[in-house]
Amino acid sequence: MRAIWITSSAGPAGLEVRESPDPVPGPGQVRVRVRAAGLCFAEVMAAQGLYPDRPKPPCVMGYEVAGVIDAVGDGVADDLVDSRVIALTRYGGHSDVVCVPAGQALPIPDGKDFEEAAALPVNYLTAYHMLFRVACVRPGERVLVHMAAGGVGTAVLQLCRTIDGVVTFGTASAAKHEALRAQGCTHPIDYRTADYAAEVRRLTNGEGVDVVLDSLGGADWRKGLKLLRPVGRLVAYGFANLASGQRRRPVHVLSQIASMPRLTPVQLMNRNKSVCGVHIGRLWDQIPMLRQELGEVLALWEAGRITPRIDATYPFVKAADAHRRILSRQNTGKIVLTP
Repeated sequence: MRAIWITSSAGPAGLEVRESPDPVPGPGQVRVRVRAAGLCFAEVMAAQGLYPDRPKPPCVMGYEVAGVIDAVGDGVADDLVDSRVIALTRYGGHSDVVCVPAGQALPIPDGKDFEEAAALPVNYLTAYHMLFRVACVRPGERVLVHMAAGGVGTAVLQLCRTIDGVVTFGTASAAKHEALRAQGCTHPIDYRTADYAAEVRRLTNGEGVDVVLDSLGGADWRKGLKLLRPVGRLVAYGFANLASGQRRRPVHVLSQIASMPRLTPVQLMNRNKSVCGVHIGRLWDQIPMLRQELGEVLALWEAGRITPRIDATYPFVKAADAHRRILSRQNTGKIVLTP
């Protein structure tokens, strides 16, 4: 087995491909020969030591893979062998072989490829969960999503197109605006040259939006709250502002933490606003729910209503370059790793 190991908190410089014996599936498990694995921002932050759920290094991250089942453990039907599947993995996904409980593997629809399949679980499951279970977006509402050209942002824009009359606002550099419009973004906003909050107010005649999906954190959570209309919902699902450059900067991290809004239930009650948190990586005790939501995502994919946008594919040996591309905010869509 070959895997991408995080050996320290040095960011891309701390990644190393290592070999070890192939794992053997235990009772209730299937073993997947991985053809493609997704890379998300949380895993990039983990390489910098900024992701609290990261196992102690050396460790192998990875939450999503696509491949072929080549062995099963006790209690699992033998006819699953040779099945093409998407699998949710709690770490270890950045390997060319991985064992997971059978309930965490779902069949890939006929005619769909492994790279697109690997781009679905984390990004589209996160986006679907936020939009339909947490924020309960309704027809005609306004949704602001940050890092709109990234994997989750692209998924949000595509899923919003499945709801009648939803108006979307997406922050991204100007070079990515054409790609955002192609994904259904109504109003791309260049956060580098304009105050996105002021631009949202201008575009909405001062009314603001119904939903803010914020993966930035810190002071941006405070700005997002002020942009909400009555009965608006802020969904926090990341803290990308903690990362700055290729390595961790403690002073920067502390300043971002200090800039977070301090809220009480009474304040939220008086403002008629909601703040919600989403961390798919901490829902592993809710696999039936995640499996149901991912199944609904797969149905939309099979029907052609959503299509993962692959920004770039990197072999395992160039994983550091993949991390650097995400850290420099160059990607438009999903980064995929292949053994």
